[in-house]
Amino acid sequence: MILHGYFRSSAAWRTRIAFNLKDVTPQSVIHNLRDGAQNEPAYAAINQQKLIPALELDDGTVLTQSLAIIGWLDREMPQPPLFPADNALRARVEAFALVIACETHPFQNPKIQKRLRGKGFSEADVQDWLAAAMSEGLSACEQLIQDQPGPFCFGDAPTLADICLVPQIGSARRYGIDLSPYPKLVAIDAHCATLPAFIAARPDQQPDAV
Repeated sequence: MILHGYFRSSAAWRTRIAFNLKDVTPQSVIHNLRDGAQNEPAYAAINQQKLIPALELDDGTVLTQSLAIIGWLDREMPQPPLFPADNALRARVEAFALVIACETHPFQNPKIQKRLRGKGFSEADVQDWLAAAMSEGLSACEQLIQDQPGPFCFGDAPTLADICLVPQIGSARRYGIDLSPYPKLVAIDAHCATLPAFIAARPDQQPDAV
């Protein structure tokens, strides 16, 4: 397997955590998003969306979108599971992950920010918009786990929710977002930060980290 990624991509970060939890190490191919490497014809032929990550399977099949890749991985390699056995709790995990992946993370995408600037938004306006989107998403996630005792988002083992949370907290810190309103999320992130699978997936542990 070949995992196409970039050290700072939150979506790629999610997949690295998932593979580490499964104790699987795919071959890594790096594409520098800041240099626009994802737009090169060779990568566009692999992923027509020109987004990171993409996973090339041994038979040549290409999987895209981090949550789809993680779902495939969990079905192919069920242990340890990345979803709760309880169906309702699984739905809550998926909802939590979707708040981050679909409603929060896209606003920090450089492509979106570039388009806003191209429409005449000032840098301050872009950053204010980004901060509001991140804060709204994190607030929703904090509420979604209010009835959960920890140490993870849902239960006593990491799930897709934690896999999505940790990169989003990392991004929030990078953008200077105030995390004090989200004590449960911060505590879960701190707990995950002690685990080898999460440590090895951090951006600063990647070979392309700068």
